[in-house]
Amino acid sequence: MLKLTTEALKEKLQSPIFHRISEVSDELGMECYVVGGYVRDLFLERPSKDIDVVVVGSGIGIAQALADRLKPHAQLAVFKNFGTAQLKWHGIEIEFVGARKESYSHDSRKPIVENGTLEDDQNRRDFTINAMAICLNAARFGELVDPFDGLYDLEDGIIRTPLDPDITFSDDPLRMMRCVRFATQLKFQIEDYTFDSLCYMRERISIISRERIADELNKIILSDQPSRGFIDLDRCGLLPLIFPEIVSLQGIETRDNRSHKDNFYHTLEVLDNVSRQSDNLWLRWAALLHDIGKPRSKRWNPAQGWTFHNHNYIGEKMIPDIFRKMKLPMNEKMKYVQKLVGLHMRPIVIADDEVTDSAIRRLLFEAGDDIEDLMILCEADITSKNAEKKQRFLDNFQLVRQKLKDIEEKDHIRNMKFAFTGDDIMTLFNLNPSPVIGELKNAIKEAVIEHGMSNDYDTLRTYIIEVAAAKGVRPTTSD
Repeated sequence: MLKLTTEALKEKLQSPIFHRISEVSDELGMECYVVGGYVRDLFLERPSKDIDVVVVGSGIGIAQALADRLKPHAQLAVFKNFGTAQLKWHGIEIEFVGARKESYSHDSRKPIVENGTLEDDQNRRDFTINAMAICLNAARFGELVDPFDGLYDLEDGIIRTPLDPDITFSDDPLRMMRCVRFATQLKFQIEDYTFDSLCYMRERISIISRERIADELNKIILSDQPSRGFIDLDRCGLLPLIFPEIVSLQGIETRDNRSHKDNFYHTLEVLDNVSRQSDNLWLRWAALLHDIGKPRSKRWNPAQGWTFHNHNYIGEKMIPDIFRKMKLPMNEKMKYVQKLVGLHMRPIVIADDEVTDSAIRRLLFEAGDDIEDLMILCEADITSKNAEKKQRFLDNFQLVRQKLKDIEEKDHIRNMKFAFTGDDIMTLFNLNPSPVIGELKNAIKEAVIEHGMSNDYDTLRTYIIEVAAAKGVRPTTSD
């Protein structure tokens, strides 16, 4: 963290846009401050694209006057209902708002807004580290206004609310998710009194839309170490309210001195492992959900101990309901997560057994272009504390990877289209769509994928006539 004097802050605000804002605000006789995340990130040396400016007066008025001065390169959008304006200029985005104070009703996070002072505006901020402001007026340019010691909290790595956290979280319960999110992103600790309030106020999250919750959850998942966020959400009691399926992974059961691992903490370890390899949000979701079917598949077998047979397929079927409930996209992104969850045991089984060409062909065909992401997930899933066992799997995965590469280069299995199609089958045998068509199509897939049959029209036509004949089905024309 940087320790910045007023002079140093002036240097940090040398972009022409800040001086233009300063000139306009002085001409209009209004106090003007850059606030919030942009100020916090100056001290943390983090890149910040969004600039928020608070005006003691009309934020829209300042924005309009500034846009006139920056013509024709400035784009201005005014949102009168919200009292805000957004200005875009040379790739910079600035949001202007008038200083305000807010009050809330118990059943809504939509505030009743009144004009206010800078102090009122800072009082309404969510956390001390987001309540700092830097003056842009010429006479005080670069002066930090920090009434809640946000700078000390930045130094100490603390998330704390400016005012009573019970009031802060009750007024806008989404701030509870933001509290955990900021702690996760910044690797900060939540101050004890603030954390106690998260526990006490957690039921208030019920008035927040699923879309808003999912947005914060995605930001936690995209952090460097997302497990921190899920552990904090669990500790304060929010996780059972927003994501009970994940909580159901918790716990270790022992029978006849045989136990299974805690699948909740295993899942978080896999998620962190994937996060070190990829910033793909949906691959991280696949890591989070890869074992989601284990509670439903858990069985005790006296000979084998605890088993979770077919948990990958059960989990794959659960994902649409989870995505729908969480208001996540019900499109190709959901199908991608489903695919990886459904397939995640396949490379592990291959690596634990003989690496055969047919198994590799089938894996390539079913994973398609997502094969590399699947391999990242599967390698991340090896969390055994037995170093020898873990290394054996990782070594075998290298064999699997080499086989994948060799067979793809030779046979071009990924996203393969068969030379003899379902339409060709229906024409050849004069059949309408029926189960037998599906059986014959599957026979072609098995022949090419499992047994390496040449994927050309004549070869497959000859083969399918033989297969169909065994089922009593013959071509309508002589061959």
